[in-house]
Amino acid sequence: MTRSYLGYVSSQTTDTIPVAAAGLSVEYLVIAGGGGGGRGSVGGGGGAGGYVCSVVGENSGGGASAASTFSLTKTNTYAVTVGAGGSTGATTNSQGTNGSNSGFIVAAIGGGGGGSNASAATGLSGGSGGGGAGASSSAGGTGTNSQGFAGGTAASSGNTTGGGGGGASAVGGNGSPSTDKGGTGGAGVSSSITGTPTVRGGGGGGGGWNNAANGGAGGNGGGGNGSGNSSTASNGSANTGGGGGGGGYDGVSGSGGNGGSGVVFVRYLTSAASGFTVTATVGTSTTSGAYTIWTFNASGSLTVA
Repeated sequence: MTRSYLGYVSSQTTDTIPVAAAGLSVEYLVIAGGGGGGRGSVGGGGGAGGYVCSVVGENSGGGASAASTFSLTKTNTYAVTVGAGGSTGATTNSQGTNGSNSGFIVAAIGGGGGGSNASAATGLSGGSGGGGAGASSSAGGTGTNSQGFAGGTAASSGNTTGGGGGGASAVGGNGSPSTDKGGTGGAGVSSSITGTPTVRGGGGGGGGWNNAANGGAGGNGGGGNGSGNSSTASNGSANTGGGGGGGGYDGVSGSGGNGGSGVVFVRYLTSAASGFTVTATVGTSTTSGAYTIWTFNASGSLTVA
């Protein structure tokens, strides 16, 4: 009797799977680059990069449960892509750009750029959506299913303020016309894939009106703070996928922040790796408890032999 298992063919009459067909089961966390904040008059905050996690018992972005784990097979090399953060608008009153995608087995979508107070006032869609800019109650961009949430809406009644960028675990806050403050960036998601609980994937705060203190706070998990009048917005934190803060009410100096770069983590039980040789380009390995963890802060590859 001929039987086939995972691409291996045997003429044996038993159901024994060849040892080489057994894979190394891994969990992963893949985060894309965050979106850049809108530049100039009350820009929206950048959305967080898409967040996909397969650690059992944890969550992916957008309120989703953990993604499926994956088995790496021998003699295979797996590409790892770490997305760059998007940039703030290149000129006064221009949208931020989307972050770049990250990938390992799955694709995480770059965060949406924040809107700016001009014709391009709506936040861009992405892993999490960018916040709307302070014009005509502009809406935030939408997030990607199972990766992140939408950006917040700008305020246009009274003094205009930008919406916060969406985060991996929460919608970006709306701009406030009563306090002149930009919306708060949406919060990220916590993971213990490295052995230490860490929040990543926060959205950028929206731009505020009137004074330097009115920029919206960046979302927990690497989101940059928005700026107020004549102040500077913050960049999203590197290797968190945090969105950049939106620029405040000042068309010249009210620049938004750039989005933070993404990151990829891969881990497996050290005891399960007996019989496998795992190497990587660019990535670095550490151990925590029973696990070996590979961290990629830039694009590379993981090879199983």
